Amino acid sequence: MLSQPEQEKLSELRTFLAAEVAPYAAKWWQDAYFPSELLPKLAALELSTPVQQGYSPLFAGLVIAEMTRTDTSIATFFMVHHDLFVEALHAFGSAEQKDRLLADAMALRITGAFALTEPGHGSDVAGGMETTAVRDGDSWLLNGTKRWIGNGTFCDYMLLWAREPATGKVRGFLLDASLPGVHRTRIENKTALRTVQNADITLTEVRVSENDRLAGIDSFDDIKHLLRGSRIMVGWQAVGAQLAAVDISRAYAVERRQFGRPLAAFQLVTEQLVRMLGNTVASTGMLARVSELERGGYPSAAGRSGSGPEGPDGEGSGQRGSDGGMAQAALAKSYASARMRETVALGRSILGGNGIVTDYRMAKVFADAEAIYTYEGTYEINSLIVGRDITGISALR
Repeated sequence: MLSQPEQEKLSELRTFLAAEVAPYAAKWWQDAYFPSELLPKLAALELSTPVQQGYSPLFAGLVIAEMTRTDTSIATFFMVHHDLFVEALHAFGSAEQKDRLLADAMALRITGAFALTEPGHGSDVAGGMETTAVRDGDSWLLNGTKRWIGNGTFCDYMLLWAREPATGKVRGFLLDASLPGVHRTRIENKTALRTVQNADITLTEVRVSENDRLAGIDSFDDIKHLLRGSRIMVGWQAVGAQLAAVDISRAYAVERRQFGRPLAAFQLVTEQLVRMLGNTVASTGMLARVSELERGGYPSAAGRSGSGPEGPDGEGSGQRGSDGGMAQAALAKSYASARMRETVALGRSILGGNGIVTDYRMAKVFADAEAIYTYEGTYEINSLIVGRDITGISALR
């Protein structure tokens, strides 16, 4: 389904990951260390926002799947920077902002973060956002806190979201992370995505120029396509995690001997491998179909049209079939991540005790899968989004 140039580029990426990431990923994960020295090499692949460069949405998804297959953390860094920060510059940046930042961001000479989630608001951040932006002449004063901000400890810029109290509208800002009043603290003691540098961000009277406000953002609705795209990419991460689990478990089952023969010679082990493969193929097929819809337009997930109330998460459209694919993205992410959870658990079981040490890779895949299952909308929230599309009735309130 990929063009010849896309196949060749994907092969180049696989070769890069095998040489530059796979041998070191477990050590980075154990040390909670982000390999900044990798960035020039990663940039040389020229894979920033592939669709903007003329590649297909399917190719863009498979890039994330292949990265995740090798290391979920590196894939997550890539997604936060390129699929959220850089994509927002493409979609909403002014000509001046693009001239100033876009080339450096695409080439990873500067890095970006996406600061939306707050300590008290995850799934309900659209309606519950407490970070404020108050206009003061030709600038804005930002106050508030953000949490779980990937790349947040080291990024040069954050795409930061805040509510304007006077109007209630959500505004987006290209926040220079070195400005006075910006305080960043790394979140410690994680059991997943340990290479990713998540941060707590505190903003105290941070003054930002009007020139750094994203003029293309007038409400939370304006960023739905970013969140839809990111949700689809996390679905592709669920595919990649399953590919990794199948790779590791199959190799182990063939090589590991018990009772005088390989584990693969036992029927129960073979059944587990087949179930893992079935989950992976089904997830891949669903995400591939969503990638096709990204090009051709989204019908209702229920295959019908009709009116439906908007939910308090800000992701309702008022019309089933007109939500710009949010229901399809939610279904793909929730389904693939649920299948992934089963797949990686089966893989960990096949490895027995060796499945809980990172020497055998499976333990890291198993742990990182929990983050994939949760972020970009929990399984429950995504299910409710799809349920609203099916019935026209929101169960989110």
